[in-house]
Amino acid sequence: MNGITVPRAEKQYSTRRTPRPRSLPAPERMLPRTLSGVAWARGYRTRLRVTDTIVVVVAVAVGYIERLVFEPKLFTESGSLLRFGLGSMLVIALWAISLDVFRSRDLRVVGIGQDEYRRIVAACFTFFGILAIVFVVCGIMSAQWFFIAAAPLGTIGLLVSRWYWRKWLTYQRAFGHFLSRVVVVGKRKDVIKVIRQINRNSGATYSVVGAVIAKTDTDSDSDDEVLRDIHVHRGLDQVADFASTIECDGIVVAGQPTRRGDYIQDLAWELEGKSLELILATSLANVAGPRIHFRPVDGLPLLHVEIPQFDGGKHVAKRVMDIVLAGIALAVLFPVLVVIGILVHLESDGPALFTQQRVGRNGQPFQIYKFRSMTADAPERLAELRDANEGSGVLFKLKNDPRVTKLGRVLRKYSLDELPQIWNVLIGDMSLVGPRPPLPVEVEEYEDRVRRRLYIRPGLTGMWQINGRSTLSWEDSVRLDLYYVENWSVVGDLMIMWRTVRVLIAPVGAY
Repeated sequence: MNGITVPRAEKQYSTRRTPRPRSLPAPERMLPRTLSGVAWARGYRTRLRVTDTIVVVVAVAVGYIERLVFEPKLFTESGSLLRFGLGSMLVIALWAISLDVFRSRDLRVVGIGQDEYRRIVAACFTFFGILAIVFVVCGIMSAQWFFIAAAPLGTIGLLVSRWYWRKWLTYQRAFGHFLSRVVVVGKRKDVIKVIRQINRNSGATYSVVGAVIAKTDTDSDSDDEVLRDIHVHRGLDQVADFASTIECDGIVVAGQPTRRGDYIQDLAWELEGKSLELILATSLANVAGPRIHFRPVDGLPLLHVEIPQFDGGKHVAKRVMDIVLAGIALAVLFPVLVVIGILVHLESDGPALFTQQRVGRNGQPFQIYKFRSMTADAPERLAELRDANEGSGVLFKLKNDPRVTKLGRVLRKYSLDELPQIWNVLIGDMSLVGPRPPLPVEVEEYEDRVRRRLYIRPGLTGMWQINGRSTLSWEDSVRLDLYYVENWSVVGDLMIMWRTVRVLIAPVGAY
């Protein structure tokens, strides 16, 4: 077909699969794998629309019922129930429309990343902000129940429902469902790099089923396992026909396939009328989506990358959130802190709290507070254990450290020993979310790029906490921290806090 050959020995579908966990039911086979990415997206968006509407209706209904409970005179006032009921229906309709206006169900954001949650929060806050202004201007002072009950309940309900749908979608994708089938185009090394990154990401929305490699690349495709189980076409011409032949949904262009400046434009013209997406894989590293903006200038598409900012309004908002949440946490957890302190003191000699110097923002030292999980002479015994170090990089870690007490192992497993650090957060030494607070000896060995971890306050939790903790290699720990430093957001912090709670319930990598 048009000179394109597909090796018979190669499989039609990607072999990226995950064995089905015994504890979960068999996944639904609701859509055939040959169904296009656009089709499954429509079905998934319909599901989101239905659940979003249900959440909004329930939230407004709760506000309606609460007003009837606290203002029973509505039953006796002529027409009040009808007017309030019609007003509630109008609020439901406009709230649902706001979710569409903010494109909270856009295919590019659903199922992965923070944008989906950010758009939901923005839609809810904007809608109720405008609604409040309208009510004040029109003199409607009897609708406070929408703001007291419906707004917070609906916003939280929408976020939770999207989270559950995302879990379901991720589970389905592990079995090959709800994935967009793509072909990766470019030089061999760029193609392999992109395919590996897609396959490594368990939340990826793509399944690579083919590759188009420049003829100038002379290496054998069978030499790399990444290319063995997919269709491979050599030559950067007839890409659209090749993609149509293997029934894929999109084409990913990796790097710069050729020196021709108009290659991507020609490829876009080839895809016209073929229902195929064109996706460009940039070489930007550690740059999150919100920092990337497109601005066309006389037909020239310019890619703008925001430079990270380490002060300003966003950081003020982060600090305010730290103070509020840390204050609430200390008030709620005070009895727990007292009980743990007494147990630590009773188990072994020494103070209940352990203090240690750590390095904070801009290299400023501070005293960190933890519940003591080791024997009182632990620092003196460190020298004799140096040779048994199981940590990576400049970190010292020992899985079966003999200095750790029995209670200390429990405290470390569930990170209860770190609860006193909430005080560090409250007084400004730390943040709720941030890079891991390093020791001075670690900082002394930092390379220049690693010192960027010190540009913001260290965190009580962070990317390292939700991605393996002590099982992380030094390189992975640095990579995650640097990514957070440059790309953090308030919504992202809330997501990390939520995932931290899940990690504490089912601990991984803590010792």
